Amino acid sequence: MEIWNRHFECMNRNGIKHVQSERLRETVERVYFNVPYYRNKMQEAGLGPESINTIDDLSRLPFTTKHDLRDNYPFGLFAVPMSEIVRVHASSGTTGKPTVVGYTRNDIATWSEVMARTLTSAGANRNDFIQIAYGYGLFTGGLGLHYGGKRSGHL
Repeated sequence: MEIWNRHFECMNRNGIKHVQSERLRETVERVYFNVPYYRNKMQEAGLGPESINTIDDLSRLPFTTKHDLRDNYPFGLFAVPMSEIVRVHASSGTTGKPTVVGYTRNDIATWSEVMARTLTSAGANRNDFIQIAYGYGLFTGGLGLHYGGKRSGHL
């Protein structure tokens, strides 16, 4: 089996926990200072960015529900200015108000990396064809797999 990203995929448990903790702290700080909704939810729970130090603190954070996504429709949960959003995807809204996701260039790069790792871990290599059966509309699935296929050399 091939490994797409040896550094992360072969990391020991302590290394993984360190990376997860670092990324969690960065995310918490970003949403606390840039998304009033999350800042209020954290303050209601008695939390600030300094309260979250490791991945073990994850369970202390308020949980986001679909109701929260709909209440803040369309862009109320974005943590960056709209000028940094390069792609917007949304659910169909068949069960209520649509939910919206905005992507920055860095988000798309990360998404491409994740999907390339997914394809590689499933055994795909450059000699294989992949079929993307998801739609390419506002639904996220089709483009995510497309980005991963392109990144891994399948497209």
